[in-house]
Amino acid sequence: MFTKRAATVALLATVALAGCSSSGGSTEGSTDAADAGACAPSGGNVTLQFTSWIPGIEDVVKLWNDKNPDIQVKVQTGPSGNAGTYQNLFNQLKAGNAPDLGQIEYDALPNFRVQDGLEDLAACKDVVAAKDKFVDWTWGQVTLGTDSSVYGVPQDSGPMALFYRSDLFKKNDIPVPTTWAEYKEAAKKIRALGGYITNFSQSDINQFAGFVWQAGGQWFANDGSDWTVDMTTGASKEVADYWQDLIAEDLVSTYPAWTDEWNNAYNSSKVWTWNSAVWGANSIASGAPDTSGKWSVALAPQWNAGDKAAGNWGGSSIAVLKGSKHLYESAKFALWLNTSDEALTALNKAANIYPATKAGLDLPVLKEGVEFYGGQPIYDVFAQASGEVNPDFVWGPTMTQTYADVSDGFKSAASGKGTLLEALTSGQQSTIDTMKAQSIPVKG
Repeated sequence: MFTKRAATVALLATVALAGCSSSGGSTEGSTDAADAGACAPSGGNVTLQFTSWIPGIEDVVKLWNDKNPDIQVKVQTGPSGNAGTYQNLFNQLKAGNAPDLGQIEYDALPNFRVQDGLEDLAACKDVVAAKDKFVDWTWGQVTLGTDSSVYGVPQDSGPMALFYRSDLFKKNDIPVPTTWAEYKEAAKKIRALGGYITNFSQSDINQFAGFVWQAGGQWFANDGSDWTVDMTTGASKEVADYWQDLIAEDLVSTYPAWTDEWNNAYNSSKVWTWNSAVWGANSIASGAPDTSGKWSVALAPQWNAGDKAAGNWGGSSIAVLKGSKHLYESAKFALWLNTSDEALTALNKAANIYPATKAGLDLPVLKEGVEFYGGQPIYDVFAQASGEVNPDFVWGPTMTQTYADVSDGFKSAASGKGTLLEALTSGQQSTIDTMKAQSIPVKG
């Protein structure tokens, strides 16, 4: 399952070694990195610094702090990863004052690995022993396909589905779309009523990657020595052309995501659906409180009737950042946060976090109906979607920069000054240039 990723990581290790000047830096395959002595208790009371953007994370951490006076955790909250937190972490790593722990999405872990920004948790026997507790593909995300290193503790996954205003669809006798062709037809009917079927985000390129993922596309591949970057052909082009048509025909809004304008569009019933990941349940509930009880969740529209495929958007790990002096304590907290029933239940109630542990998927809270969604047990839908996600999607080693480069072009396309395919073409070349600048072997 992870053969491609294993080849990827072998190359990442080479890049990291070439780019590291610190004699104490951990490297894959290094006996020093996985030395159990590196994960010994610090002795005495410890205070850990933890950066996250999960809503309500402070209340979850308080559960830990109340029971662990000798290991206290201070939380620093910020914007989502690509909206600023990752850049802040990179700046802190460069300055030598990074927090002990950071929330890092799976697609960004290779970025931090290439920059030698992560401690190897393979030195902590309790982390290694926890492998079988996690859904297999999420463990592969944090090990980057290796058997010898662990760069984070999986927290959640992001299978995608369709959030939709069931009251409006029913009132206007519009069938809930099961294919993307039906989705466009529904978009036309909704626009005629003065609304928009959805909002096309100018900045969430990882959402767009999820669409490509569902369509069976790949942006990156590695043959064991060289990378290939292909963001403009096959499924990528099909997805880009589809959304370009919706933009050109004014069938989707283009509000900047995660803004008051974006929230108001959903809260005022101007926008009727959102193609998002399981964690999006909290985003709608918090951003559109006046619409409580009027939403439902369905499986994502398919490219062909009868297909069963889902994309994935996001999913995070809790990583220990390079330079932490408290590896043991950091690992102990990260394991509690992501494996204990107490923490996983609290995370779900606070932010609709969908656990990466096998046992977590059976938590009673995930079987309950959700009031905001009319009492629907929405996690049943996401459980099905999770099983329809292709586990072999490959992330490139510079995703943060790739997202930023493509986002610039998407903003232009949203305003009619270019196309999504042109943005992907430009982003592909920028990605190749960035990889070459970092001495990452890449074709093109």
